Amino acid sequence: MRFSKVLLFAFLVVLIGSSLLQAKECRLMRYPDIHKDKIVFTYAGDLWLVSSQGGVARKLTSHPGEEVFPKFSPDGKYIAFTGEYEGGTHVYVMPAEGGEPKQLTFHPDIFDVPERMGYNDHMIEWYPDGKKILFRSRRESHRATGSKLFSVDVKGGLPQVLQIPESGLASLSPDGNKLAYNRRFREFRTWKRYKGGTSQDVWIYDLKNDKIEQITDWEGTDNSPMWNGDKVYFNSDRDHTLNIFAYDTNTKKTKKVTKHSEYDVKWPSVGPDNIVYENGGYLHVLDLENNDTKKIKVEVPSDLILTRPNYERVSDLIHGGSISPTGKRAVLTARGDLFTVPAEKGNARNITQTQGIREIYPVWSPDAKWIAYLSDKTGEYDIYIRPQDGEGEEQRITNDGDCYRFDLKWSPDSKKILWTDKKMRLFYVDIEDKDPVLVDEAKYTQIWIANWSPDSKWITYTKNQSHFYEAIYLYNLDEKKSHKITDDLTDDLNPVFDPDGKYLYFISLRSFAPTFDDFEQNHIYANTRNIYLMTLQADSLSPFAPESDEEEVKEEEEEKKEENGEEEKEDKDKDKEDKEDKDKKDKDEDKDDEEAIQ
Repeated sequence: MRFSKVLLFAFLVVLIGSSLLQAKECRLMRYPDIHKDKIVFTYAGDLWLVSSQGGVARKLTSHPGEEVFPKFSPDGKYIAFTGEYEGGTHVYVMPAEGGEPKQLTFHPDIFDVPERMGYNDHMIEWYPDGKKILFRSRRESHRATGSKLFSVDVKGGLPQVLQIPESGLASLSPDGNKLAYNRRFREFRTWKRYKGGTSQDVWIYDLKNDKIEQITDWEGTDNSPMWNGDKVYFNSDRDHTLNIFAYDTNTKKTKKVTKHSEYDVKWPSVGPDNIVYENGGYLHVLDLENNDTKKIKVEVPSDLILTRPNYERVSDLIHGGSISPTGKRAVLTARGDLFTVPAEKGNARNITQTQGIREIYPVWSPDAKWIAYLSDKTGEYDIYIRPQDGEGEEQRITNDGDCYRFDLKWSPDSKKILWTDKKMRLFYVDIEDKDPVLVDEAKYTQIWIANWSPDSKWITYTKNQSHFYEAIYLYNLDEKKSHKITDDLTDDLNPVFDPDGKYLYFISLRSFAPTFDDFEQNHIYANTRNIYLMTLQADSLSPFAPESDEEEVKEEEEEKKEENGEEEKEDKDKDKEDKEDKDKKDKDEDKDDEEAIQ
């Protein structure tokens, strides 16, 4: 009996120990592809292989650069992908079970492309016969949005451009004669439920007969086409969230396949019998025979080095900041914490030291007592203040963090904070009563610039009009009323009070001096933007008021005084001359007497 208890205890210890050491379920897996019983995906910039039923994944690549968009060959023996082995992004192919990658493309990308434009030499799909690879590239464009489709032989050689002028994601028909594709690529933009000018539709292009057919006309997003059999599957947000739909090429009808409501379906990829996709960071597999979908559990036995605590040099990661009133210190934000640093003497101080919380846009109060900033401590950005030395507790000033805020500014009396937000509104709040006051709300674009008067009683700001010229406004805090002070005929920008509150300085595009172009038959308007000044008080003259030199008319009394003055001067001059003559005569007589004695 005792032996049985000991055995049971040992079994429980082993069971608990193994559960503690077991890898956690993986999340943030991206760009998956499926071939029968295998799934390949990108995690932490590397490629991983796992069973289509889930389980423990196996790492296929380990280069410091990224490996993305993996695609199985039609026979499942190889994986082609976009990698950064040579510095830029190129297409590579490797054995599906792992091995040395072979480079297939070699053209460099155009200079300084933002991430939202996607990758150059983006691996799209294998040709059905497995002999060529379809990829997307900017190599024949001078702009980041001008990508075309190319094919390249898996054995090597020069890529061949397809006759389509521009393309996003695409998929070949089973016979390779047609192509379902998006004309635009927008997958790296984070726009939700977008219905603007770059909305996406799915088209079918007949590569042999040079004909095109539009198969979706939803005003929002229809992207990521995938051809399987006689159906073209694609992503659409026509029911608010991105889900997979199926278009039947025979009946020309479309039906919804997946029914996710919390997270969008991202980066779906089709295999012989299934579609695999990302949803909320997890992998899901859609069975094309019965349209059933299931989430698979994947474990990644990684050392997760990027999640481990470590010391980080943040001097090259500064996000923003401001200078103290005297200039002795500055407050900076880096990696979500606030630091104050000295101009010359002393140490840098981390005054927040908050893990998992991001503080941004710090501003020092004019009295040097407080630092205001935005913090996402509650999950949304709100305004907080804390003592500038970091010793006291922070205070939450706002409780309505429903959108991004910008450009925090203290009032000169250090009692109020002004800001603009993404909903095109302008607010200020008193740090004592913590009740935000709406100054104004724009209709056309965000209010970008706002400034305080020296007495903290006025706010000046600009707001776009219907024709997108900006006008200058003044808001009085006592009246709680705005006054428009420039008209709609010119574009007036960046108003700021002078230190005495007498003038308002601003930039305006109102200097019109047309000249005739030497090369084109047209007028040009150069140097229209200049700095201007406006007086704010009735008794304050402009320092640039016109001046003129004028002669003063003399009055009669002044003329008499001048005449009398001239007469007195003549008498004095005459007396002076008489005295000088007398002195000279006396000197001559004294000289004669001296000569007579000798």
